Amino acid sequence: MKDWVDDHVDLWSAEWPELDRRVEGIAVRLQALARYLDRHRDAVLAEFGMQWWEFKTLHMLRRGGSPYQATPGELAKQLGMSAAALTNRLDALERRGYVERSHDRDDRRKVVATLTPSGHEIWERGIGQIQHVEQDLIHSVSSSDRIRLEALLRRLLMATEKSDG
Repeated sequence: MKDWVDDHVDLWSAEWPELDRRVEGIAVRLQALARYLDRHRDAVLAEFGMQWWEFKTLHMLRRGGSPYQATPGELAKQLGMSAAALTNRLDALERRGYVERSHDRDDRRKVVATLTPSGHEIWERGIGQIQHVEQDLIHSVSSSDRIRLEALLRRLLMATEKSDG
């Protein structure tokens, strides 16, 4: 069975004989799958009038467990962004009613962002639909193949963590 990546690899290996066909095929397929998931995730979020950055911010608040709150500094670190950029995100999410900010009871100098019931509800709806997209894709291969695929991807990811560390 051939896919469009096989044609891509054939074309490039004719132009560049040193090309490792297998590596190119794997890398291009991983990139195509990531784009597929991104497109479908973005389409799901668009149904809710949301963008990825909004959802990701709600996701970080949700993952901390009840009471679903964090300081802006903690959120900025988790999201890999500056505190100033995060302030703009929180402003937008607060206007939409998904997040509220308040001062910490024990330290009034500290601000805490909290996921509102509305923010929690839209996060749950979004994550449920995104999960369906992921399941539809992954369940297109057998259960035993999913186990092998997960193990192989784990090894690849661990290799990137070693090289980045």
